[in-house]
Amino acid sequence: MESNQKEENEIDGGVDSEPKPRIIEPKPKSAMRQSIWEFVKFFLIAFAIIIPIRMWVAQPFVVSGSSMVPTYENGEYLIVDELSYHFREPARGEVIIFRYPNDPSKFFIKRIMGLPGEKAVLTDGALYIYNNEFPDGVLIEEPYISEELDHTTITINLNGDEYFVLGDNRPKSMDSRIWGALSEKLIIGRAWLRLWPFDKISIPL
Repeated sequence: MESNQKEENEIDGGVDSEPKPRIIEPKPKSAMRQSIWEFVKFFLIAFAIIIPIRMWVAQPFVVSGSSMVPTYENGEYLIVDELSYHFREPARGEVIIFRYPNDPSKFFIKRIMGLPGEKAVLTDGALYIYNNEFPDGVLIEEPYISEELDHTTITINLNGDEYFVLGDNRPKSMDSRIWGALSEKLIIGRAWLRLWPFDKISIPL
């Protein structure tokens, strides 16, 4: 009897002892829900960065046609600087991308040869520019031209917001000789970085 009573007391003593603290673990987040949220964050960040860059800083263009050979070949991939012209005016000799005046849905690539307020005279393949600095005219050197030029004479007077643009490959270029001066508002930006082909990657100065 005494042993049984002792065993019961021992058992009772175990029940009456100080209880252990209860550990409650937090429920793990759903792995799929976490992945979706990470994707959404990435998309929002990319959207916030890429869209303004594409609209106001730089965007890609692919050269179509041979009007700028040998400077730029058909199929080459260019990054166009759209930011610089917000801080300065386009300069003579720069290669620009612009909307075609007769169809603004199309994009052209040409080189700036005449600036606002100047007179450009193209005769026997030579380009002369008349302005306040050179009232008697100055011959523009064009070492990038390799094709034989035509011998027609073209004279164009540029207004305060117009440019005279030509392709480097004159015999195969539709430019200001044909459709006239280019309005500044149609200019997208200047050719800045060539990304393709890889062996011709270059950043014009």
